[in-house]
Amino acid sequence: VNENGLHFVCCFYIISCRDKAPTRRTGKGTAGNHNSRRTDTMFSKSRIAAAITLATLATPALAEDTDARIQRLEAELEELKAAVEATAEAVEQAPAGAASSKSNLGHYSHGHGSLKGRTTIGGYGELHYNNWRARQGSGKKEEADFHRFILFLGHEFNDRIRFFSELEVEHAISGDSQPGEVALEQAYLEFDINEGTRAMAGLLLMPVGLINETHEPPTFYGVERPVVDKYILPSTWTEAGAQLSGELGNQGLSYDLLVTTGLNGGTNIRGGRQGGAEAQASDLAYTARLKWTGVPGLELAGTVNYQTDMTQDRSDNIGSGLLLTAHARYTVSKLTLTGLYAGWDISGDGARSTNKDRQDGYYLEASW
Repeated sequence: VNENGLHFVCCFYIISCRDKAPTRRTGKGTAGNHNSRRTDTMFSKSRIAAAITLATLATPALAEDTDARIQRLEAELEELKAAVEATAEAVEQAPAGAASSKSNLGHYSHGHGSLKGRTTIGGYGELHYNNWRARQGSGKKEEADFHRFILFLGHEFNDRIRFFSELEVEHAISGDSQPGEVALEQAYLEFDINEGTRAMAGLLLMPVGLINETHEPPTFYGVERPVVDKYILPSTWTEAGAQLSGELGNQGLSYDLLVTTGLNGGTNIRGGRQGGAEAQASDLAYTARLKWTGVPGLELAGTVNYQTDMTQDRSDNIGSGLLLTAHARYTVSKLTLTGLYAGWDISGDGARSTNKDRQDGYYLEASW
């Protein structure tokens, strides 16, 4: 209120903030696209200034001089613009952790985690019930078993470095004379080298088949996993080592290259998994996979795994092992078609004499 009457000055201003969350690959894993904090969250000064609307409603008792009123309003507008500029500068200088409200761990977690701390905690479980009898012979199985309980813990240290881990309890109870066990299923650090390439080191899931990397119960049909994925591709198969992964172009083609500890069971593929537990490393294993997902709903992949000695002992009569596996999966609406092949070729007289030098299997599946 002044000598010229009563004035109402209504100031409306909109501050626009953009939060751009990085994207990642599927299955246990796509490469992150990490932009700088100034790109992820910034105030557009030009947009802010343009969004300021100043409206004045005056009901003067005595008319104010028009030129004086314009000058006063211009001065008030400049003050408002200066305040918004200061706010924008403060936000641009905020810590990097405050610039993003989403964690890159979201894709990998099996549950919901804390986004505020960039830490994700999740998990899942499988309770199996089997009740069947063999058509021939006396074989039968009448059993309830809490087969697996998995706890997931992941943490994003910054935009380029992350940690992932899974701790598994099998068959509910572990200990002497008990059927269960407690084991690490995976635990590794991931580093972004550039926009399309990343490196991992630690206890890694081997990139073979459809189930080994993504083995949650909805991935397969039936109570138990397919026989091929249990004995030929011994899911869940983890080894200690290093991995390099990335994308080749932008047409859905990706690659994985690994150097890890190898199997140590001779012709017993499933029994040869070492899982990073005082693993013998005399003869390492080398793995390469190509995967293509360039058509929506379609996945094609092939993996080669080679190790120079399947027993980590070159003095015996079992030699090298070569694994070749390929799969295709196509989903249209609610229909999914799947095909998978896997085969081992094991050298040495010891493998040939027991007819276990060649071990392979396949399956075809249609689901609705």
